[in-house]
Amino acid sequence: MHHTSGSALPVARLPRDLPLRGVTVVSCEQAVAAPFATRQLADLGARVIKIERPGRGDFARDYDETVRGMSSHFVWLNRSKESVALDLKDPSSHDVMAALLERTDVFVQNLAPGAADRLGLGAAELRARWPRLITCSVSGYGTNGPLRDAKAYDLLIQSEAGLVSITGTEAEPAKTGIPAADIAAGMYAFSGILTALYDRQRTNVGTALDISLFDALVEWMGYPLYYTGHGGNAPKRTGTSHAAIAPYGTFRAGDGTDVVLSVQNEREWEAFCSIVLDDSNVSADPRFATGALRVRHREELDRLIHDHLVMLTGEQFQARLEQAAIAHARQRDLHSVLEHPQLSSRGRWRDVDSPVGHLRATLPPICMEGVEPRMDRIPAVGEHTEAVLAELGLSGRTSMIT
Repeated sequence: MHHTSGSALPVARLPRDLPLRGVTVVSCEQAVAAPFATRQLADLGARVIKIERPGRGDFARDYDETVRGMSSHFVWLNRSKESVALDLKDPSSHDVMAALLERTDVFVQNLAPGAADRLGLGAAELRARWPRLITCSVSGYGTNGPLRDAKAYDLLIQSEAGLVSITGTEAEPAKTGIPAADIAAGMYAFSGILTALYDRQRTNVGTALDISLFDALVEWMGYPLYYTGHGGNAPKRTGTSHAAIAPYGTFRAGDGTDVVLSVQNEREWEAFCSIVLDDSNVSADPRFATGALRVRHREELDRLIHDHLVMLTGEQFQARLEQAAIAHARQRDLHSVLEHPQLSSRGRWRDVDSPVGHLRATLPPICMEGVEPRMDRIPAVGEHTEAVLAELGLSGRTSMIT
């Protein structure tokens, strides 16, 4: 991949088969969304230079201390990157950023609204200077509109996009247990950057990407928005159940094992009754004759199923579901997921180095034939500052990093 202009930064030593080898990314990033996008670029071989504030660095480093003193969020999002500590408000940092961007393919930032422009790092200014540069701005609500300057933490976006309203139980709404808005925006930033790199190969011109958490999550809300807009009513909050399908959700065997199942059609419903419940009379009950009727009488149906399951162990319950070809899964806690046989049997774990030693991490979900993803060290704040400055011929510029 050709660089923007000037002499290219030396490529870090990576396996030759990584598809993004030779791509350099500079990212003024913090928190989750932008770091999630750039970590995936790093997984595929891109050189990611992470610009952090001197001292504490990315504030996600301080979210918690559960990973031997490091933040679980930071460990998740920042392997295989180089950390350069730089005070972007110090005028002397401008030369460093210009020297970096001269040799960079992709510039990513998720600074506070308006901050990039104030620092001379706005997309229009950068692309006027370096037409082959790809810029990616990740914001809360986008670059215009009444909420353009609003603070945009994940829970706030989940609320504005309506996700909270359809998540939880009938009695109580809930946010998702993972930062869904951040992850959605990070995925679209990642795929958008890949698209822009491909397009640049054809046109020899970069582009400016504008990704917002709100737009990303609204896209993910497509089914409930269409359901509400055309059906008149929003999907009901039903916990692990489904607003339009029954039986669907979590059911407990007599020994306390929780199993999640989904009956999708009439053939499966009849098999569920005859094999899993061992009671074909249930399928003949007029209250449950169709999918719509089963949803309407969900509480009665769930009680009836429970009464049949109290005599079964979890193992027996799952064996019957398997025999009936009913889709099902264990409802696992996170301790169980860490030891999941599907992960261990497929060799999905690797060790990643960090300032606190080696840590176990799962392989990225993109599996490419013949490619072992890059899973290098998680950096300390400013760990690579002097080395990168030396590459740029700017050694000794300490005022902007203290």
